[in-house]
Amino acid sequence: MSDAIQNPAIQPTTIQAPAIKVSSKSMPAVGLGLWKIDQDSAADAVYEAIKVGYRHLDSAADYGNEQQVGEGIARAIADGLCSREELWVTTKLWNTYHRAEHVEAACRRSMDDLGLDYIDLYLVHFPIALRYVDFNHRYPAEWIFDHSAENPGMELDQVPLSETWGAMEQLVENGLVRQIGVCNYSAALLHDLMSYARIKPAMLQIESHPYLIQEALLRTARSYNMAVTAFSPLGSLSYVELNMAGANDTVLTDPSVLAAAQRTGATAAQVVLRWGIQRGTAVIPKTSNPQRLIENLTLTEFSLSDEEMDAISALNQNRRFNDPAQFCEAAFNTFHSIYD
Repeated sequence: MSDAIQNPAIQPTTIQAPAIKVSSKSMPAVGLGLWKIDQDSAADAVYEAIKVGYRHLDSAADYGNEQQVGEGIARAIADGLCSREELWVTTKLWNTYHRAEHVEAACRRSMDDLGLDYIDLYLVHFPIALRYVDFNHRYPAEWIFDHSAENPGMELDQVPLSETWGAMEQLVENGLVRQIGVCNYSAALLHDLMSYARIKPAMLQIESHPYLIQEALLRTARSYNMAVTAFSPLGSLSYVELNMAGANDTVLTDPSVLAAAQRTGATAAQVVLRWGIQRGTAVIPKTSNPQRLIENLTLTEFSLSDEEMDAISALNQNRRFNDPAQFCEAAFNTFHSIYD
């Protein structure tokens, strides 16, 4: 059990994050990102987050902690902290389950692990189809197909994205999920998707922060009435320990961020998250620090001026920390690029 989240000073609160529209529904604009929260602390992290006011949880099969996340949800509901209907739970279809015959089973596995009878938002995690790995062989399936191979690596599967999307639509029609969407899609893939989708994607989830503002992609999504969620909204912080970023890559020490923090009395992290929601995206920062949990929700107590917004946006370097062209070759012995 993590000491960081066992804090008796945390009491139930009525803090509410701002909301964004996802199709006809309202989703809290600040969620708890569950990537890299280990199994030992995930249940408590989720419980404490709900206790301080979080109602939006961003999960994925690949994170390997959905059973524990479900335990935290169940305990919070049992203790009367919230109802199921008050929660917005997002999870994601992993790359190895892109074939139509595997999509529903993958969704149901996430539902079972999370202890839910429906998913609010189900996303295609990456536009990358990998060879199927049976649940009984390995779950989560990860990126490498056969770890015992002489040269283990990714094995791609020839599955059109249109086939996967058709099976995602079936999940909505069967009542398993309320909304569907995509992650890590480019503008070109969005244009293609919208040409054949019977049920239109409600959400695009992408990496976005002041070093990667992706303004053209945001405009493309909005032209199709898609909401946008920014993962890694604080930039490099999640990637330093993975050797995918350096300690000096942080945006939190930039003078424009620090100046806005000084003027508003907010922390640098709050300023960057406020920049994200003020430009219309949802943000899903990951933390199990009790004080940070509360700080990340209290973003409506101040606003940034147009000049501050422009100065922070001007930090853009088109710097992507989560890039398959980089990490797939380094970690999984397979070069695979999805961005130009």
